[in-house]
Amino acid sequence: MSKIRYSEIDGNSKGFYLVLVILAGMIGLGGLSALYMEHNGHWVSGMDNQIAWGMPHVFAILLIVAASGALNIASIGTVFNKHAYKPLARLSAILAIALLLGGLLVLVLDLGRPDRLIVAMTVYNLTSIFAWNILLYVGFMGIVAVYIWTMMDRSVSRYYKFMGTFAFVWRLVLTTGTGSIFGFLVARSAYDAAILAPTFIIFSFSIGLAIFLLLIMALYSGTGRELGDALVKRLKNLLGVFIAASLYMVLVFHITNLYAAEHHAFEKFILTGDSIHTTIFWIGFVVLGGLLPLALLYSKLGNSRIMIAIASVLVIIGTASYLYTTIIGGQAIPLEIFPGYEVISSTFGDAEKYYAYTPTIAEILLGLGGVGIALIMVILACKVLRFLPNSLSDAVTDPHYKATTAK
Repeated sequence: MSKIRYSEIDGNSKGFYLVLVILAGMIGLGGLSALYMEHNGHWVSGMDNQIAWGMPHVFAILLIVAASGALNIASIGTVFNKHAYKPLARLSAILAIALLLGGLLVLVLDLGRPDRLIVAMTVYNLTSIFAWNILLYVGFMGIVAVYIWTMMDRSVSRYYKFMGTFAFVWRLVLTTGTGSIFGFLVARSAYDAAILAPTFIIFSFSIGLAIFLLLIMALYSGTGRELGDALVKRLKNLLGVFIAASLYMVLVFHITNLYAAEHHAFEKFILTGDSIHTTIFWIGFVVLGGLLPLALLYSKLGNSRIMIAIASVLVIIGTASYLYTTIIGGQAIPLEIFPGYEVISSTFGDAEKYYAYTPTIAEILLGLGGVGIALIMVILACKVLRFLPNSLSDAVTDPHYKATTAK
């Protein structure tokens, strides 16, 4: 393997500035949506007293989970000493910070009173999983920032292995904490399962890698740098493994729920119900987000970068679909307030078969604003600092390249 050299991207083309304008537009629309909901109150959104976590939370959790998975590329190179992944570590780490910050900003702007975040940051209720996650998120960004420092500054490079391992462990704990937000909610039959913690970890691997693949192919195509087939093949095969693991974890979750009588109502609602959540689960997650990308990646079509990009987009759609049915679908089914009794009427709508929710354009734009923040951070970081290798050709990343060409 050749010595890796890094450099900033030029960023002087019309295409570069067009991308910045598009992302800035997304951020601006997201900011206006936040102001609109803050000024008028959350009644202008699709959320109410039954569906309290809506589309912004789907975007936020998606970005937070993806942040942990994006760092997986750096972890493979550092912790497991896989040389082919080491040139990608810098980009992997900055993408992780950007995705997490984008997700957290969506949550903050969705609070209605963002200034109340000061209370959450200064007064900790250590019996709450939410308080734990604030510490995990802030700690993650700090640790990964130091990790990047050890990669880019030779004077502290001796701490590279330690910080890489520390970041690896921390991100596993972070994603466990995010999954446990739902796993600890015993009041809702849709959650209340310890398996949600490892499930979120597996999903972080798949969506983080999918976003990384799209980003690296776009950056190297847009900057005219060489991206070898050997590295792309490694990444797309790894993505297929993570997709299959995600499907397996969701299968185990639902089989476990079907075994427990207390969860039968929720399983019927999600798997065979007549709501939009059933359609999103089967079509959005299972077919579009699972089976179809697997077929694309492991067939002859998987040699095409366009097909790999399409499969990566489908993985993102599938993960979003899963989170939608988990977060919103989990709230749509009424709470069982009086076990063994049927609620006939209530001013709070407790007698409803399920609660309807329609996301508004303001909620969607707010979520897209978080995506825009994450992407513009990565692009500007690559513009001013040396995050991108000059070349990721097979000669640089494939340890068997010379032996192959000698034959």
